[in-house]
Order: sequence, then structure tokens, then C-alpha cells
Amino acid sequence: MPSRPPRLGRALLLALTVPLGLLVAGVAVFFAAFALQADRGEPVPAGEVTKARRPESGAAPDGAGTRILFGDLHVHTQYSADARVFGLPVYEGETAHPPADACDFARFCSALDFWSINDHAEQMLPEQWAETRRSIRACNAVAGDAGEPDTVAFLGFEWSQGSPTDPRRHYGHRNVMFRDTDDASTPSRPIAAGTLNPWAWIGGVLSLADRLPVAVYRDYHRYLYEGLRAPRCPDRVPVRDLPTDCLEVAETPDVLFQKLDDWGLPSLVIPHGLAWGITNPPGATLDHQLGAMHDPARQRLLEVYSGHGNSELWRDVRHFEVDASGEKRCPEPHAGFTPCCHRAGELVRARCTAPDSEACEAEVEAARNEALGGFSLFDVGASLEGVQLEEWLACGQLDGSFLPAFSYRPQQSAQYALALRGRDEQDRFRFGLIGSSDNHRARPGAGYKELGLGAMTDGNRPVPAWTQDDDGFGAGLVRRMTTPRRVDAFYYTGGLVAVHAAQRERGAIFDALHRREVYGTSGPRIQLWFDALGPDGQRHPMGSELEALGPLRFEVRAAGAHTQKPGCPAAVRERLGAERTTFLCLDECHHPGPERTPIDRLEIVRIHPGRPLPGAIEDPWRVFPCAADGEGCRVVFEDPDPLADERLYYVRAIQQPTEAINGDPLLCERDADGRCVSARLCDARGFDQPVPASCRAPAEERAWSSPIFVSPLVREARP
Repeated sequence: MPSRPPRLGRALLLALTVPLGLLVAGVAVFFAAFALQADRGEPVPAGEVTKARRPESGAAPDGAGTRILFGDLHVHTQYSADARVFGLPVYEGETAHPPADACDFARFCSALDFWSINDHAEQMLPEQWAETRRSIRACNAVAGDAGEPDTVAFLGFEWSQGSPTDPRRHYGHRNVMFRDTDDASTPSRPIAAGTLNPWAWIGGVLSLADRLPVAVYRDYHRYLYEGLRAPRCPDRVPVRDLPTDCLEVAETPDVLFQKLDDWGLPSLVIPHGLAWGITNPPGATLDHQLGAMHDPARQRLLEVYSGHGNSELWRDVRHFEVDASGEKRCPEPHAGFTPCCHRAGELVRARCTAPDSEACEAEVEAARNEALGGFSLFDVGASLEGVQLEEWLACGQLDGSFLPAFSYRPQQSAQYALALRGRDEQDRFRFGLIGSSDNHRARPGAGYKELGLGAMTDGNRPVPAWTQDDDGFGAGLVRRMTTPRRVDAFYYTGGLVAVHAAQRERGAIFDALHRREVYGTSGPRIQLWFDALGPDGQRHPMGSELEALGPLRFEVRAAGAHTQKPGCPAAVRERLGAERTTFLCLDECHHPGPERTPIDRLEIVRIHPGRPLPGAIEDPWRVFPCAADGEGCRVVFEDPDPLADERLYYVRAIQQPTEAINGDPLLCERDADGRCVSARLCDARGFDQPVPASCRAPAEERAWSSPIFVSPLVREARP
């Protein structure tokens, strides 16, 4: 008969997924050790930014009075608990990266036009927020004239809420970004969701278990201990009347919006990582996030792509089903999707001596029930004893799609959000689409070249060698508390946000973001224009909301990203310094050559909000092939269908395939029907080592325009 997973281990792992369980267990067992270590630790400063100007590489005007500027609005430094953990020796980490590293990387390595810092608020002390504000101002100060700096740095934080077991109380993660950076125009403290980032505890537990008594652990324990001791701000007190040294908490989005209203400062709130199964529970949906849980004045954008994968597509796939009595059950494979609970049953049946027996069927059913929902933060779904990660094949994944998010949650995708409508016709999401990196190594815009698994992606965190020598429960627990290789296969180098702005200036960039004249890319600096053409010749750019009577005409123009030359421009090494260029950039910078990667095709998606799925989403609605000469692509098309209901359109501009890290996450071998029959996982080690063939595959890099929203023009009838 098949071996069953140890129930004690599974119970402990499930308990660990609950923030309260983490808090109780951590305080009871490790608080004294943290306190002892913390007394000897030192705070890590925010660092010093490089004062030299970067080499100029700005975009030229596009002929329409604007320029395309590229940025990254999702970057973490050492002031995020998970980023701090991943820099520890127990994770074979690189180091703790302060905000100054993010500034230097954005200016010299990735040569961005703008970026935003977004450390997790849940473990950020007021003094760390003050350090962050000072560092961002220092980054802007060295960038030159505020009217045309080399890079614009924005201030922000991440509000990270989650319910690992109850989708109805789960709201996910949001980046909050402010237009201004001076003390009078920014909050006195970030606003947390109230749930401690689990990686903070995991890092503390593993660091106490490591055999290396190095100072970096004492510094980390001080960081964690101080966060635990900080008092929580009192509830129902106006934000400007709160003490300066408390942790401010908003447990739901509506409270977050209320607090931002109290501050009264220009800001944007950007949901992200929605379809990612690591932080979103099985069954998570956006249905309950309209109404009071949505602020259309601030929630103008959605991060469709990051280094944690592509969250664009809605597909009719389910990790589990709920029967009439409310009980969960495991569905059969459907629409090319295999639930991990079903795969668990197959694996157990293959090990039965009598596969058709009642005893084997009982074991199969038990395995399916225990694996309902698929893989979680701690890989509970992979805990069948003796089963290798590769044997799970492509279960739980949006197999065959472009760089998908791990353990996909389709009802949290961008397409689902755009198709959703509440009880009121105006109660809906009108998101512009952006990309960013979600990089936890202080490296904004890391997708300019495909290199450095452990530096440019959030993957490649192998378990220390000493845990491999012991097959006991302790080593197994450590392995599960460390992100497994299967999840690492779904980390990528990250995306970008592009804006059409009149100039590289703070206000112009913020205004473009607010009016949704933006698009996202999977990393390459693809150029994209998408306009609705009015009967009077007026152009309405992506992000516009229109009323129309008759047929609609649109124009799309796109050009592929410049191919990259090896190394860094000589001026970068001269101004940043050879040692820092090696440390931060890995001696590889954004270094565009004269040629472009050709655009292969343009795909138009049309969505009818409020219609029942799947009919609401037409993907693709139209496809236009492009010439392979690298000179760009332009099409003009019409929608001849009568405008009887509200609809929206957006564009995918897709490049010809180029090699990408984890371009085929599981490197599946497929049968004649396209099903994954064997899988291989990336086996790289070291943050700065060459990327092996097992971690690379061709991928069709792309850009996603923001939608153009169109509704029928209603005229009053004449008497």
C-alpha cells in the first residue's frame, strides 16, 4: 500500500500557514532566543546613494507630444521581512540590500526612468519608514534637475493582507504609492494589514538552527525583535493624531482607503500578485472586492505581470468543487487543467499492489481530499512520502500559457477583474494594466537581461547543505519551510510599467499613471501605442473612457525592444565604480544595441463586463500578424458589431521568441494531445552563477496595453 504523509508534520505545517499560529508558536518557543541575540545586533542603515549622474539614455518624443518612459513600481529592500530573510546565509543569500542599492541599480544598472520603493508595512518600524523617506529624497537629489532628472524615485509601501483558509476574508496585496516625498506630503508611518509576514518568523527559526554563528543573524534578530515590541496604534483615532512611534493597521481595504482619505495626499493603490497561488488561497475570488472594498479614485491600475508570473488570463479551471452540501470535492481534469488533488490520487494508485481494490480506492480518495486546493505556501500538496516534485507534472498550473503565476487562481486574474460587475452597473473595476518586478533584492527593472537567478529573480533559494544530511523530521520541516524548487520554477526576471508622458518629471509621470495612459511589459522595453479614433480625427489613448454611437475604429502601433549588448556602458563603470558595478549589476547593465526584436503579432482582446462567463471574454477577438523585419507593426481596425452594451478592448503586442529564465517552467515533455507526461526542474545554485540550460527556454515576451472602455451613448428622445 502507498505510504501516507506523517499527520503530525502535516498538522504542524497547516498550523504554520495561519498567522496566529505563527505568532503563538514563535513567541512561545523563540522569543527569549531572539531577545538574547537582539541585544547584540546592530541596525542596518539605509546606505548612501552614488552622487554621480548616470549616462543619459532617455526616450525621444514620439511625435504625439509624449515620450514612452519605463519604470518599476514594485521593489523591496532590507526593510521587508521576506527580503531580509532571503539575504541570510541559511538561504545562501547574497546580503541585505538597503534602499540606496535600489536607487543605484535603477539609475545605473537598469537605467529606468522611474521606480518606487514598496517594502512590506507589516514589519516596518516608524524609524525605518523615516529612513526610507530620507533615502528616496537622496535618490532624487542626485538625479539632477527635478524638471528632467535622470530617474524619478517614488515613495510607497506594500499592504499585505491574506487569509490562507477563508477566501471570503482574503483581499490580497496592494502597493500604495505617493506622488510626493517631502515630510509634509507623506504619511508619518506606513499602514499595515495586521498580519505578520510569515517569512519573518521562518527566517528567525531557521537562523537559530543554522550552524553559522555570524553577526548577520544577530542583526536580523534585532530587526525582528524590535518589530514585535513596537506598539500598535489605537483604533478609531484620526491618522494625524496618532503617536509617531506606533504601528498603524488597516485590516481590510475599506479601512486602508479611509486612512488614506484622512491623510488627503495624492496616492495610488495597485493590487498585484492576484493569481499567484503562494499567497492567495484556493477558491480566492475578486467578487467580494467591489463596493466599499474598491476605491476607483485610487485603484486605477492592476499589476498584470511581475517576477512572480503572469496574472492576465481567466480560464474555466478549478482546484476543487463544492457540492450541494457545501463539501469540497476533487474535480476531474478539465480544459487541459489537472487539479493537484487528482494527480495525488493517480500517484497513490500507481503505488498500490491492487489498483482496483477497495482498499486502494480508499487510499486514493484520502490522498485527493488531503491535497484539495493544490500547492500552498509550504507545499503541503507535495507531501506524499517518496514522491519527487517532478512527479506532480503540471498539476495546478495554467499549463502552456505565457510565464504563468504558480498554482493559478483564475478568479483573481486581470481578465476576471475586467469582466466583473457588481449590483450597480457602475460598480466595477476599470483597471489600467502595468507590469513591475516584485524584486526582493533591491533591483528594480531587473528584466533587461536574462541572468542571475538568485539576484534578478526571487527564485533559487536552496536549502543549506547540512539539512540534506539528515532524513529526520527536523530536516524535512526545514525543507518544507524553504521555498521548494517547484515554486522556484515559476519565478521570472520581472516586468516593467511604461507611461506616455510629456516629460520625465514626477507630476507628469504620476498624472499618466492616474489617467491610465500606461501599459505593462514582461521585461523588454517594447514600444506600444493604442488609440481609439474619433470621427473628428481625435485620438483617445489607452486608458480612456468613451461614449459612442456607431462603429468604433482603433489604431495600434508597436515596436520590439532593442536587443542587448553584453556588459555595461563604459560610463556606468566609471561613475558607479567597478566594484559596485560587479556587486549590484553583476557586470551586466541595460545596454541597448541598434537592432530590435521583431513583433510577431498583435492580439486584440474584447470583454463585455457583466455578461456571464465564458462569453464575456473574447480572447483573442482579433489577431494581426506583423512583418518579421523588426521595423515595427501598425494596424487600423474596426469593430462592426452594434454597440449594444458596455465593452472594453486591450492589446497584446507579442515579440518573436527569445530565451528566458524559466521560459517553460516545468520543461515538460508532452504527448500527442499536448499533455505534460514528464517534467524537469531548474537545478541552478548561486545568486550570480550562469543560468544553466535546465532553467532557460524560449518565450514570447510581450506588452499589455491598458484597456479602452466604451459605453453606448444614450440620447434623450425628442418630444
